[in-house]
Amino acid sequence: MNIIYQVGIFFFKLAIQLAALFNEKAKLLRNGQNKTFSYLKQNLKQGDHVIWVHAASLGEFEQGRPLIEQIKQNHPEHKVLLTFFSPSGYEFRKNYTGADYICYLPADSKKNARKFIQMAQPQIAFFIKYEFWYNYFSTLKDNNTPIYLVSAIFRPNQLFFKHGLRSKWYQKTLHFVSHFFVQNQESANLLKQIGINCSTVTGDTRFDRVAEIAKNRKDLPLIDQFRNGQKLIVAGSTWEQDERLLINFINNHPAVKIIFAPHEIKESNLKRIESLLSGKSTRYSSANSNNLKEAQILIIDSIGLLSSIYRYADVAYIGGGFGVGIHNTLEAAIYNIPVIFGPNYQKFQEAVSLVEREVGFSISRQNELNSILTELLKNDEKREAISRKCIQFMNENIGATDIIFRKVYNN
Repeated sequence: MNIIYQVGIFFFKLAIQLAALFNEKAKLLRNGQNKTFSYLKQNLKQGDHVIWVHAASLGEFEQGRPLIEQIKQNHPEHKVLLTFFSPSGYEFRKNYTGADYICYLPADSKKNARKFIQMAQPQIAFFIKYEFWYNYFSTLKDNNTPIYLVSAIFRPNQLFFKHGLRSKWYQKTLHFVSHFFVQNQESANLLKQIGINCSTVTGDTRFDRVAEIAKNRKDLPLIDQFRNGQKLIVAGSTWEQDERLLINFINNHPAVKIIFAPHEIKESNLKRIESLLSGKSTRYSSANSNNLKEAQILIIDSIGLLSSIYRYADVAYIGGGFGVGIHNTLEAAIYNIPVIFGPNYQKFQEAVSLVEREVGFSISRQNELNSILTELLKNDEKREAISRKCIQFMNENIGATDIIFRKVYNN
């Protein structure tokens, strides 16, 4: 299996090289990985006490961010090396000031792993949620560098927990980890089934992150003017299938206002949304006191506002649930409002918990969305009950970062 894995990594690198000729993200990944070693050589200083944090993409970064900031707050002398695998993470956070060094992680070949770790000399390595790289893990283990997996979550259908030689080999990667900080008890139980007892159920560090975001939220007077005392839906990170359902509803409910913050804000996508609307709409970039009075729909055509906009909503809709998975539900739920999303949410523990507590609602068809939105917008008592449940849910889950920090640094 080891040979098969190494061959697989070789062909993966080759595939990225070929894809880079036609695909912009693949090109960014290839170029970024090619620059990593020269970047480390130019920037790392001898004697640095390096703490390595690796996040696959932007979502994992948001989970790791509270830990990074707590480390820097308590140990400013430590140097945080933040690596990404995905361009959508690196390109968006390459100027993040909380880390001392930021770069792409080269592909998981033996040569790359040995060279990277020899250059970085990390004292501790944190991998966020789903990242399992055999060569990096085994090299860290050989160097006696502690490996911690943060906000990890496991499911029975993952290869680690199946039978056969392939599964046994993949389990070896998990056995390199010093300690697992898992999101739920099921994950801890699954690890125990394969002989791993070094786990702590901490929940998800994203709760700490969204609490911090909500604490530092922006006041947005234009959003308040747009709402103007009417019921407001905020639809965040939406894709086309989400938007079709929501537009069908809003076109038939002129007394309800809605804010669309689509996942893609390129001009062609904004025009597509506008072409389907019956009511008057305006974009945030051109909004003013006059056109907001007449508008039923406000379209956010810039980034960085959504987490603050949710505070003005009566109901939030989170996009992505008709694709590979929903976007961040906690950004909305932190404001103690009901959240609605599509059917593909089972891989996200926080969304599963919201549904179980009846503060999150999954829909797959138009009539389901119409029914839930109508009930939530009309029934003030139900929204107040949901608000109380949200407060309890958040209070029960905030604090994972403190648990992880104490476990790592007080040992």
